Amino acid sequence: MTRDPSPRWLRWPTDESRPRFAYGADYNPEQWPREVWREDVRLMREAGVNIVSLAIFSWARIQPTADSWDFDWLDESMDLLHSGGIAVDLATATASPPPWLSTEHPEILPVNELGQTVWPGARQHWRPTSPVFREHALRLTTAMAERYRDHPALAAWHVSNELGCHNVYDYSEDAARAFRDWLRARYGTVEALNTAWGTDFWAQRYGDFEQVLPPRLAASHPNPTQQLDFKRFSSDALKDHLRAERDVLRRITPDVPVTTNFMVMGETKGMHYADWAAEVDFVSNDHYVLPGPQARDELSFSANLTGNLAGGRPWFLMEHSTSAVNWQPVNVAKREGELARDSLLHVAHGADAVCFFQWRQSAAGAEKYHSAMVPHAGPDSEVFRSVARLGARLDELAEVVGSERRPARAAILFDWESWWASEQDSHPTELLRYRQEALDWYSAFLALGVRADVVHKGASLDSYDLVVAPILHVVPQDLGKELTRFVERGGHLVTTYFSGVVDENDHAWLGGYPGALRDLLGIRIEEFAPLLPAESVTLDDGTVGTLWSDRITVTDPGVDVWATYRDGHLAGRPAITRRALGGGSAAYVSTRLGVEGLSVLLGRLLTAAGVASELPEAARGRVELTVRRAGDVDYWFLINRTDEAVDLSELAGERLAQEAGERPETLAPRGVAVVRRTGPTG
Repeated sequence: MTRDPSPRWLRWPTDESRPRFAYGADYNPEQWPREVWREDVRLMREAGVNIVSLAIFSWARIQPTADSWDFDWLDESMDLLHSGGIAVDLATATASPPPWLSTEHPEILPVNELGQTVWPGARQHWRPTSPVFREHALRLTTAMAERYRDHPALAAWHVSNELGCHNVYDYSEDAARAFRDWLRARYGTVEALNTAWGTDFWAQRYGDFEQVLPPRLAASHPNPTQQLDFKRFSSDALKDHLRAERDVLRRITPDVPVTTNFMVMGETKGMHYADWAAEVDFVSNDHYVLPGPQARDELSFSANLTGNLAGGRPWFLMEHSTSAVNWQPVNVAKREGELARDSLLHVAHGADAVCFFQWRQSAAGAEKYHSAMVPHAGPDSEVFRSVARLGARLDELAEVVGSERRPARAAILFDWESWWASEQDSHPTELLRYRQEALDWYSAFLALGVRADVVHKGASLDSYDLVVAPILHVVPQDLGKELTRFVERGGHLVTTYFSGVVDENDHAWLGGYPGALRDLLGIRIEEFAPLLPAESVTLDDGTVGTLWSDRITVTDPGVDVWATYRDGHLAGRPAITRRALGGGSAAYVSTRLGVEGLSVLLGRLLTAAGVASELPEAARGRVELTVRRAGDVDYWFLINRTDEAVDLSELAGERLAQEAGERPETLAPRGVAVVRRTGPTG
């Protein structure tokens, strides 16, 4: 991924150049009478807010009809915010088309795989490939840029909003035409497409690109490479829209940075953010805590991946929640300390901006039960007091602003295409979940108190001693060679079941599994042995596997069998192997061990790779450590993962921005400490 050597950040007012975290929220003044607006600015200043995202869903207000514009309310809001010292991340307002546009041009509406129109009534009811929508969206973007290009409050441009959240896959005729153009550009000839898609299977051979359709509802499983290419195309179509709006903004306001909010979280997988990251001036992300036993581990995993998508540079947390959301089956409020802990965990992974959805909790609409900085209860509430305390603490931590994430010695390799391809239909099991396996490994690192970066495929692995590549399903020849070089140079690679199986066209590597990684690992598998939901296998080290098993044959004398199956039809056969190669190694894990089992295995792998925890022993597993660095100064962020106080008396360094009443040698339950360490201690 090529990056601008001079990355741009928020354009703060020139008379306020001191380092500071950006702190704020989405702001929707159009939902409130004007007499509330001045009170909003007063409360923002009280809470330490210095930036808001404005006009995200305002198209219908700004352009009431095709030929009329109303900027008066937005002018007034921009001026009022600026007078209060609050900068604006101004949206292009193109996220949801107004009723007049979808009424006059129903051809902009998406179509699902069943051929059904996705109607207005919610949001994002537009086709990424619609030329009609593109024309109107760019007209609006141009109008916004020309009107506010010189406004002193304008700190950044916010393209659309959560691109692809509801419309990543469109199967319309517009999409079909654009898909064919994308395929022509990718393959050049229909013969090359036939080869890549394996169309001699099921008589799918094409004579012309015009015969190709998106993978709409079919009588059986659609062509798997067609499905994979449609996923690639769909991400590219949204990226193309991002570029189109961005190019308008850069042409009119070249000195104003442009971003858009990614959604690196949970099972949001349709957008290839590693491919998008180079298209914006700085990376932004939205994240919401997902319920479950790994809730905060998932938050950390997502923030970690976002920080690495940003190339280690500061990034913008565009949205998260002060408390409960509205879209989960049961929406649980955050407990004391969790608002600050969640926010500072993103900061620990490199965020220099912390913002919420939204400023004032809506009184009407689908998100009226979504928490906000000012809740329905008003400023006389614990939520608002917590918001204000966080604002003050971020101000006290201002010296951290601009520092970069300090790389770890271990990494988890994350690959969008393996995520897409490994979970397609007609596979050995439908129960496989790519991101969950990656998250389990991450949780195991956290349980051992060892820092690990989450890096995307294509990132350099040279600085890492240990790399875990879970379910690395899609392995083109070049990637297989790069992983081999990594091991030959002394790196330690770990991969898992269903890895190395297919190439970039989703064609199986022949000769036995794990395909492209077979020789590197020194093993061969003739046939997969997936497990039924109620089945499990026990290994001779006492750990238990689920989901998958493999009938492994060791083919290289340098392979050590670290664990065997104790029971079942594979009893006595290898379950975990490790091949030493030069100063490095390549290990294979053939079953899903879960966090507990992976923690046992990972301890051995870390020891073999010479990687250890930097934390005092008493804090390991209880505290997450993340490090940011500026020059010879390290900022250690210590996040309490438990509901009990943790002793930090063995840890050297100066504690910053300590909460009132906290003892310097103790980390409060659900608390966060930031410790400055200089020189040899860094």
